[in-house]
Amino acid sequence: MDLAGIYARESSALDRAVQIGVVSNKLISVSFPETVPADAEPDHEYLDSILAALDGEEANLSEIPIGLTVPTDQRSVLEALRNVPRGDTVDIALLVRMAGLDPEDDESARTVRTALAGNPVPVVVPDHRVTDGPSAAPESVVQVLQRAEGI
Repeated sequence: MDLAGIYARESSALDRAVQIGVVSNKLISVSFPETVPADAEPDHEYLDSILAALDGEEANLSEIPIGLTVPTDQRSVLEALRNVPRGDTVDIALLVRMAGLDPEDDESARTVRTALAGNPVPVVVPDHRVTDGPSAAPESVVQVLQRAEGI
């Protein structure tokens, strides 16, 4: 497997492309362009897993290594969110506690919302499982993921 590159393919579930960025064998980005970029390679096992999840298949995305370049408090939020099982949901208040932030501090909820909105790897870090928070993925992607998981 290549250690770095841009990979993309069309998703029949989304009717648009899914693109990933990989550096040092870690997933660093997931995006949803309208079409497959000309310079993207089509084949990567991480992309296969993400497309399978979008199609409603059981895919263990928590095993994909990620490289997060976000502030430490936001990283704790995104890492905690990876522990929410497929088909389950959490709210902002629970995610604050899961991330080890102070539930009595309003800034903690803002940190969670900021982390979710800026999530560089939606689907793999399943922000679509947060019932009252933003997602970094387009709303149409969130809806497909929620339907696929029965949320």
